[in-house]
Amino acid sequence: MVIRVRRIYDPVAKDDGTRFLVDRLWPRGLKKESLRIETWLKDVGPSDALRRWFGHEASRWQEFRRRYFAELDRKPETWQPILAAARKGDVTLLYGARHPKHNNAAALRDYLLEKLGRH
Repeated sequence: MVIRVRRIYDPVAKDDGTRFLVDRLWPRGLKKESLRIETWLKDVGPSDALRRWFGHEASRWQEFRRRYFAELDRKPETWQPILAAARKGDVTLLYGARHPKHNNAAALRDYLLEKLGRH
């Protein structure tokens, strides 16, 4: 079992497994019919206030993770489908941001790996 993180605009890879869009906002310029995703879990994304505060500023990354993890702790029903899929096979978390390292999908992967006891 692997949890990957990929940008939604990147081509689908054959090793993606189950693909989840994990952004609160739909990615610009994409039609749902053109994507191979299991589902859009918009409620697993960070709150609008947290997303705006973070703004993908690298200097805020650790604090963003702390606050985002606290939000995730309060709403386990939003990420349980991903964890269930990850227990069965590979999963890919899809995000729309331009920053490959400092985005909510990368933070969510770390959070889920902690829940699986792998981080």
